[in-house]
Amino acid sequence: MDDRQLLRYSRHILLDEIGIDGQARLLAARVLIVGAGGLGSPAALYLAAAGVGHITLADGDEVDATNLQRQIAHDMSSLGVNKAESASRRMHAMNPDIAVATLPERLQDAALARAVGDADLVLDCSDNFPTRHAINRACVAQRKPLVSGAAVRFDGQIAVFDLRVPEAPCYACLFPPQARDAEMRCAEFGVFAPLVGVVGALQAAEALKLLLGAGTSLSGRLLLYDALRADWRALRLTRDHGCEVCGGR
Repeated sequence: MDDRQLLRYSRHILLDEIGIDGQARLLAARVLIVGAGGLGSPAALYLAAAGVGHITLADGDEVDATNLQRQIAHDMSSLGVNKAESASRRMHAMNPDIAVATLPERLQDAALARAVGDADLVLDCSDNFPTRHAINRACVAQRKPLVSGAAVRFDGQIAVFDLRVPEAPCYACLFPPQARDAEMRCAEFGVFAPLVGVVGALQAAEALKLLLGAGTSLSGRLLLYDALRADWRALRLTRDHGCEVCGGR
């Protein structure tokens, strides 16, 4: 790091758990974020500000007026622009030193496998079960840690699925693929604007901890937040040995 970077990241470097070596690890890290909407906006901006050196941002949607109530990476000038491209502009404006690759598409199949394979860690900031399960399968297949978040109405949740940890569950252990009928989407049920900021920021925090090897991650736990009642709960998760995705590992 040069003097300018030492100044930029000085508040991280002052932390014993990070220091110069930890900040250098962040600058060398490669992260994939799937979804540049409500959750992806704060997650991407915090990872960019924190100095994660290589971020790939994937989203096939364009910004519309209903997004601006909560998706803080976008503004009025972003209307009609692909969300990954719009968020990339904000990330570069915040930290021009990092590399941001944009994938203006809904990642599937081989493209998803390649993107996961190129990353050290994956954040699932998507808003639908088929995408979440596809991301989980790719992460299980390639043993990449997955930071998963969701938010609807006033309820948020976050979990880490890290199959590098013995007996750790995967996303499908918690939400089997056949349970997709329970899906709830913001367009149908609404979402409290700051809720996605809380969950997205927590996803960024868990991602940074994993990249640094600092603290204790949420692996094996599901953190639930009820914004209406200001209530937090943590549930212990266990691996389903019959899971069709990770059960046979």
